Amino acid sequence: MAKKNIFTDSFGTPYFLKRLIIFILGIISYRRFNGFNKLKITGTENLVDLPDSNVLFVSNHQTYFADVAAMYHAFCAVNNGYLNTIKNPIYLLNPRVDFYYVAAEETMNKGILPKIFKIAGAVTVKRTWRAEGKNVNRLVDLNEIDNIMKALDNGWVATFPQGTTAAFAQGRKGTAKLVKNQRPIVIPIKINGFRRAFDKKGLRVKVTGVKPTMEFKKPLDIDYDNENAQEILHKIMTAIEQTEDFNVLHTYDEEIKAKKSEQNKSQN
Repeated sequence: MAKKNIFTDSFGTPYFLKRLIIFILGIISYRRFNGFNKLKITGTENLVDLPDSNVLFVSNHQTYFADVAAMYHAFCAVNNGYLNTIKNPIYLLNPRVDFYYVAAEETMNKGILPKIFKIAGAVTVKRTWRAEGKNVNRLVDLNEIDNIMKALDNGWVATFPQGTTAAFAQGRKGTAKLVKNQRPIVIPIKINGFRRAFDKKGLRVKVTGVKPTMEFKKPLDIDYDNENAQEILHKIMTAIEQTEDFNVLHTYDEEIKAKKSEQNKSQN
């Protein structure tokens, strides 16, 4: 595996460029999270004693970039001793540069903003089940897996196991297989309110006065030797609260169906 050095990250991107981009994006997005809308961050005390590498963050996904931008703010704040707050943006002067996130390749190649975010730390992958709005069925590119492992070997990585911004979409086993093989520390992140506050494909504010939340949970307890990928995936999806057990609307729909069924029986 390639290794970073004092000048570049593990993919050869100059650190000075990453620092500049993180600073600029941080300044641009700051008022989105601490002005127009007040981001509430909890659980960053769980990040303080983490190692500098082989840490995997698993999160639900609501927008293409606002979720990741908020993570950068949180990680940079923790890197400078600020817990559960992003009120002092001086932390942007000393960012966590060895942070990477997994993103769909087709998303990161469209427009200026995605390309800038890509330089900041994207590890791009081609989705095996979806491309350009159509269902596909293609094999996993092993080079992409190697890139994710390279990022884990040299820093922190965030991934979105559902591979989509749709709520309660099924998780993909690829994340669980990576966890079983690489054995990282796995930190679940639960986000909420981003879909309502920000547009899906950029950093534009849709509604002001929203209080989006980002909760960093304790590391998952995983038996890497004895748990299979499906069991690990279930733990991940439960931790980020994306199983049907957390789907209030689904429960509500089922209750309505049950009431209608009872009414029909009583009428008959």
